Amino acid sequence: MQKRPSQVSLQGRILFLTEDPQLIRRQLAGEDLPWDTRNPQNNPKLRDDISTDEITPAHICFFFDETLGEFPYTGLKCGKEVPIGRGDVRKGGFVAAVSGKRRGKGSSREQSPYAELCAGIKLVIAENIERIYKQNCQNLGVLTSTDFSLIDKIRAGEEIPLSEFAKGEDDITRQVIEYGGLFPFNVARMQKKVFLPAIATAKRPMTLSEKIFARHMMNEKGEVGVSFVKPGDTGFARTDLRFSHEYVTPMAAIFFEHFMGKEARVNDPAGIIFFRDHLTFLDEVISEEKKKMGLLDLAGQLKLKQEDFSRKQGIRLHGELTDRKGSEGICHSVITESYALPGQLNVGSDSHTPHVGAVGCVAFGIGTTDVFNSWITKDIRVKVPESVKVVIRGKRKPNVTAKDFILLLLSMEYVRSGKALAKVMEYSGEAIEELSVDERATMTNMAAEIGGFTGIVAPDVKTVQFLVERRGMSRADAEKFCEGFYSDAQAEYAHVIELNADEIGPMVATPGDPGNGKYVRELNTPVPVEIAYGGTCTAGKNADMDMYAEVLSAALNQGKKVAESCKFYIQFGSQATREYCISKGYLEIFRRAGATVIEPSCGACINAGPGVSTRPDQIVISAQNRNFPGRSGPGQMYLASPYTVAASAVAGYIVEYEPQTTREPVLA
Repeated sequence: MQKRPSQVSLQGRILFLTEDPQLIRRQLAGEDLPWDTRNPQNNPKLRDDISTDEITPAHICFFFDETLGEFPYTGLKCGKEVPIGRGDVRKGGFVAAVSGKRRGKGSSREQSPYAELCAGIKLVIAENIERIYKQNCQNLGVLTSTDFSLIDKIRAGEEIPLSEFAKGEDDITRQVIEYGGLFPFNVARMQKKVFLPAIATAKRPMTLSEKIFARHMMNEKGEVGVSFVKPGDTGFARTDLRFSHEYVTPMAAIFFEHFMGKEARVNDPAGIIFFRDHLTFLDEVISEEKKKMGLLDLAGQLKLKQEDFSRKQGIRLHGELTDRKGSEGICHSVITESYALPGQLNVGSDSHTPHVGAVGCVAFGIGTTDVFNSWITKDIRVKVPESVKVVIRGKRKPNVTAKDFILLLLSMEYVRSGKALAKVMEYSGEAIEELSVDERATMTNMAAEIGGFTGIVAPDVKTVQFLVERRGMSRADAEKFCEGFYSDAQAEYAHVIELNADEIGPMVATPGDPGNGKYVRELNTPVPVEIAYGGTCTAGKNADMDMYAEVLSAALNQGKKVAESCKFYIQFGSQATREYCISKGYLEIFRRAGATVIEPSCGACINAGPGVSTRPDQIVISAQNRNFPGRSGPGQMYLASPYTVAASAVAGYIVEYEPQTTREPVLA
């Protein structure tokens, strides 16, 4: 295995992803925009917060080959327009794409940089770049940079030293870049051609996540575990669990079979789990236009490929139900409920893998190349991240939930500016300690929206209770699993955020981005809603069902139901949660109140199930985690807590829920 050339020649045009759709159309038509790198204030405004949903909309990810190169940026919204169509980027002869802050936020889908690569994009430049997207680029050999001066060099036809793209990177990432991707690097690793730095960090106080990384990092002898780590230490960490879903498994399986051979076996199949959780209800909402494109058939091929690879390799597959439509559960929901343990290191093919950190383990999302490489090596490339400590003190109000906490955090400048990117979000304080593990999972899950490496809560009495009640463990065993997992008193943090729970009210995130948070009471006019959606991993847990049931039960007691102008969908995150609802009598409450109950699946959250919008003017209030443009249909989506979503479904417009009162909910 040889390194790529030390000088990079980028021959082609540069695509500036601006807020102005006309400027993008002019570039697609052949015009090269002038760009003043010395006086950036003179340039058109670049699009910030470009999500992977916009680079490759969900339905495009049914492709898992070079056909993806026809589709990059086909979901990119500029103003109210989507200016880039199928094949436009590939036809334009572009070699680089430039954007603003937080490029590649959202999903861990490696289809996004792969689509860019297949369309000819060899370099992406942005003010800052989200961790998973950047790592996926590096794994595929796509170059990344935050240096806008490269624009002039490309246009002058200059060769650029490869080292320019490795500035500030750790030794392992530098070598991944030099070898042109993660798989070539790992081949070189097996051939003893690469340098793996030893971790020799001296004794120091450590955060909870640092302690877990130390237990899992490989030392210079190839053994698992080192005494201490610090932020910036790099190496390979041995995983406890590796899981993937049908969006990613087939592409990873194709890579595995191509590079390793059809008869190759994965490393430790017992530590790998597959899920069919994303597309179970797709046929109910996919448009006729997309059917004519063959996308429904392609989605079916994803399922078949995953089933075939699972069978050949002897890997556990949580698949579709056999007696009714639906799945066994959403991947990280099931991992949290049934598999993960405090102190573990778990990786999954979904950006919301941090959900699992609610039980006190380190869990983070990875892309396709990382997935298939982990099947070979059982380890994962890691640069120990810095941590941000979030302390929420005091006692929350009865109508305030973990979702309100996280929407407030997402609205803060520290997060919106990208300063929290690739950092561990460690949640603590009396208000966090009071939350159930289910509610903590909302906080850790949406570390993905923060752009964090992961989210984590130290295991405590609530974790012990969870393991006893949900796993059937003895209390003694559960307490033993939780021992020793806490941050040292003198541990260092990149930043500390302190909030008072008693000052926080019900929140919403207005359409376009989860960071558009404001208090419900700050909405200036009534906002009527046609669709209310409660479900997905973030809001399909037992505790969320308690909230929906509380609101709907109170409504029934007052002689009310879901408003005629609104459809309210409640979707379970797992079969365990469905069984919980049956045992509590919630299904009858939901039915009597006029809500539609749906079996587990990611569903409407990824535009693949009941609850999606169908018109641009349609207003949706959802308890899911993302409201990026086009993610769940063309409508205008507000994010809110299960309480607020259910209360709004009853009222027909966005309202706060007022528990234990017979008064009307407060109008926004």
